[in-house]
Amino acid sequence: MRDERFCASNCPFTRAIGTIGNKWKPIIINVIGTRTVRFGQLDSIIPLISRKVLTEQLKELEEDGLLERMAYKELPPRVEYKLSEKGLAFLPILESIKAWNCKYEVAPLTEALDQKSRITYAN
Repeated sequence: MRDERFCASNCPFTRAIGTIGNKWKPIIINVIGTRTVRFGQLDSIIPLISRKVLTEQLKELEEDGLLERMAYKELPPRVEYKLSEKGLAFLPILESIKAWNCKYEVAPLTEALDQKSRITYAN
């Protein structure tokens, strides 16, 4: 019988979850969708995330190749974000997750989250 022990470093699922599997990244990706947005827009659309955490998450998404950051040399400085080809390829997966959640009501929004956050989705 061959050894079938789990090896996280060789598991595509584990690597994918390591890239997008935290509280905010799927929300950020979903909110950006197919449009180009500025930091301030994301900050107001997702009010429960701190500016520091939003900055960190955007940087990680950019480093992982899911997001493109465009900085314009203007006064005042302007920075815009859009999903890369890799990030856009993740949108149908998010749609499947949302459909699954709607069908089985896996994690309904709490009243507090529903009242404090009015997330505008791209789709």
